[in-house]
Amino acid sequence: MANLSHSQPAEWSPHDACWLAWPSHRDLWGADLAEARRAFVELCLTIADPDPVSGTSGGEHLEILVLDEHGELEAREALEGLSGLTLHRCPFGDIWLRDTGPIFVEDASGRIAAARFRFNGWGGKYILEGDEALGGRVADMAGVPSRQYELIAEGGALEVDGEGTCLTTRQCLLNENRNPGFDEEQVEVVLREALGVSKVVWLDEGLANDHTDGHIDNLARFVAPGKVACAVPSIGDPNRGVLEANRRRLEQAVDASGRRLEIVELPSPGAVLDSEGRPLPASYLNYYVANGTVAVPVFGKATDQHALKALSACFSNRRVVGIESKALLGGGGSLHCITQHQPSPRTSSNKTI
Repeated sequence: MANLSHSQPAEWSPHDACWLAWPSHRDLWGADLAEARRAFVELCLTIADPDPVSGTSGGEHLEILVLDEHGELEAREALEGLSGLTLHRCPFGDIWLRDTGPIFVEDASGRIAAARFRFNGWGGKYILEGDEALGGRVADMAGVPSRQYELIAEGGALEVDGEGTCLTTRQCLLNENRNPGFDEEQVEVVLREALGVSKVVWLDEGLANDHTDGHIDNLARFVAPGKVACAVPSIGDPNRGVLEANRRRLEQAVDASGRRLEIVELPSPGAVLDSEGRPLPASYLNYYVANGTVAVPVFGKATDQHALKALSACFSNRRVVGIESKALLGGGGSLHCITQHQPSPRTSSNKTI
């Protein structure tokens, strides 16, 4: 791909498709597999947003990876009656396409391409066969040109407003288990070239027990240019200090246009515990913005409805849907983590660039 100027559109921009992978690995999911699949199907229905009478998709096309013929049969049966989907047989380590897939970008003419960062299993924690090469495979299946960058990064670590501003954390991108020897300036140079970022707002740390080392999509998300939804601690929150520090940093920050960020408070769900009583990295910020809907993880907590109401106010032109996601969370992530949106091109031609 020629070295042209590219930028990542904001997630609320129109999408042609959403890429996902059918939950398949019983050795990884164990007893949670059935519930993970239930959440997956509910997410697909929310993104596709089918007409209740005709079943015709009113949302975005679903591009779903399956491991083999058996996985394809399972996925077809689970999604029976849903139009607007394509199944692709492709090796993948697990379903976290936000991190293992490519990041779709556009050039100055509005044609879609893909940026691929190096992937090392979230700092070497989970090296799964098929994940390292998945970004290139998905770009090829999408029919878009792609470029590999030497920075080790995951899509869940990067949140953009589509106007040159990016949120991320030092705990992730400057971690010795990803980019030893890199400093903020070196990271920003790569993000400028790959995603069209001219301003990076750095937070320090992420949620406790998050094997991603502080992904931003659990902490703070743009809901509009200059406007950031930020997790604030609830009673008994194990992440109170981290969330309060992140809030203070965002209050002091300016975006690429020099604007002070407007903060929208989103409650944390508080302590969501695993079967052994350990805090899970639960967050309402791990939502997915589809063309006509917003899919939001919920956890059976009193704060669920407060979070849904706050996000409904932010995305008043979309239907906000809560999806029970504790099983996904036990597997390592949530709704945003298992999606990768493909923006619509602003030009009718998307030839190789």
